[in-house]
Amino acid sequence: MAKSLFHYQPHSRPSFPYTKLRPLTIPSSAISQFPVNTNVRFQRSVKNPGPNRLHFCNSSSASRFSLLSSPTDGDRDVDVVEVLKEWMVFIRWDLCDPEEDLDATLAMVKQVTVLHALRRMWALVEDHRLAMFAAFASLTIAAFAEISIPNILASSIFSAQNGETVAFYKTTQLMVFLCFISGICSGLRSGCFGIVNMILLKRLRETLYKSLIFQDISCFDRETVGDMTSRLGADCQRLSHVIGYDVHLILRNFLQGTGALVSLLTLSWPLALSTLVICSILSAIFLIYGLYQKQAAMIAQEFIACANEVTQETFSLMRTVQVQAMGGQISFYKCARSSCFWVLESEFQRSLSFYTGLVSAVLLGGMSILTGHALAEQLTKYVLYCEWLIYATWRIGSNMSSLFQSIGASEKVFQLMNLVPSNQFLLKGVKLQRLTGNIEFLDVPFYYPSRIEVPTLEHVNMSIKANEVFAIIGPSGSGKSTIVNLLLRLYEPTQGQILVDGVSTKELDIRWLRENIGYVGQGVLHAFRSNGKAKRTVIIIAHRLSTIRAADRLVVMEDGRIVE
Repeated sequence: MAKSLFHYQPHSRPSFPYTKLRPLTIPSSAISQFPVNTNVRFQRSVKNPGPNRLHFCNSSSASRFSLLSSPTDGDRDVDVVEVLKEWMVFIRWDLCDPEEDLDATLAMVKQVTVLHALRRMWALVEDHRLAMFAAFASLTIAAFAEISIPNILASSIFSAQNGETVAFYKTTQLMVFLCFISGICSGLRSGCFGIVNMILLKRLRETLYKSLIFQDISCFDRETVGDMTSRLGADCQRLSHVIGYDVHLILRNFLQGTGALVSLLTLSWPLALSTLVICSILSAIFLIYGLYQKQAAMIAQEFIACANEVTQETFSLMRTVQVQAMGGQISFYKCARSSCFWVLESEFQRSLSFYTGLVSAVLLGGMSILTGHALAEQLTKYVLYCEWLIYATWRIGSNMSSLFQSIGASEKVFQLMNLVPSNQFLLKGVKLQRLTGNIEFLDVPFYYPSRIEVPTLEHVNMSIKANEVFAIIGPSGSGKSTIVNLLLRLYEPTQGQILVDGVSTKELDIRWLRENIGYVGQGVLHAFRSNGKAKRTVIIIAHRLSTIRAADRLVVMEDGRIVE
């Protein structure tokens, strides 16, 4: 099987088990060094707990890479010894992301921690703190009401068994009252957290959109549209559930677990300590598991962003895809089946840990009754609170894993939000009192930041008079559009100057400059038209003779130079 052009050996981090090649972290700085190839193949590292086979998918991309075609039969078998070795290396996987694995654009940005992410999200919803406080207050009341129910339930059962009618009615009334309070507070808690979720999602997308919209245009040359829309869509949606779901349930189970532990200590502190040891082991397991999930989620979101990019390019270029017969099918069924196996395996491990702890608690309580250290009522309360404590610990571990996974999956959202706006939008420039429209290019060379070795313009000198219709013609790639991009300050010239009425464009206020320039590009949406003014300077970029017939003067460009 032909190997991918983009395959490279790992330096510090191993691949996931059941795969021979390291999963490709996308976007990668190495990808931009290769030309476009729509037939590149690479292996997806999808863990399949069934037969030792690799799963593949087909697709096409018009930019940096393409997804793969079907493998040959000789590449499907995986050696068991190799799988065991990879599992051993996978267990020693470095849980701290090295900076070299980050995108080249964000390589110098610090890795986002959970506390930093929570502080940023709190800052976004801080002006709605009343809803947050109401949610946390309702959560606290509901948690303490629910944790009191097992004690009252056991007392009511044994009071009825012993014929204590008055005690039975009192405990029953108290239990009904606590259930009523718990139901009201739980509903209020869910409603408030739902409101906070919607506000957080709205603020996340607004903040990220504002951060991206004020970046230099070279940022959009490096980042693809599909990747950015994936960050605005799926990543922000996933991150919005952190406060309303993960943090909410972590606090709820922590309060209930603390109440259960206090109740166990009042019943029998030796049994409570033994249960606490079991819960500590479960917490350590889930903490490590959550850190692994954080790293895996980052890789998964990168592939989701790349899949979004491929889908967007395929749909926008559907005529080309169908004509070139590149409409490969993606084996969603295989990927979904492998994902289901992974989820089932994880849930099986969690359930096994939970019931193991519960059975151990019942055995310890039974031994206490046999030795005469506990009564039947105490054992009932102990089992109920022990189950509550183990369940709370289990849920805290599960929600911590989900929290790490959400933060890891949306880490790039925070990195993009932390980007500083371009200096063009921060600096206040000169605003001319009167604009006549004289434009001069004085010895202007230029190359695009993504193609430094290829000069786009070579020392261009030209003058455009006020109210003149000026045409620029030439073959594709000769630098026609670059002239207008430099005039609009989408890019800055490498050297030389561009003057508007004798003032350098670098000294002019960029918003004022663009407000006074009407621009109609090739991919215009909606029905934008000219403002109808007759006296203005016009620059026409064209390939056809019919377009430049109304021009007062024209220049011909070739290979970044004015040749005529």
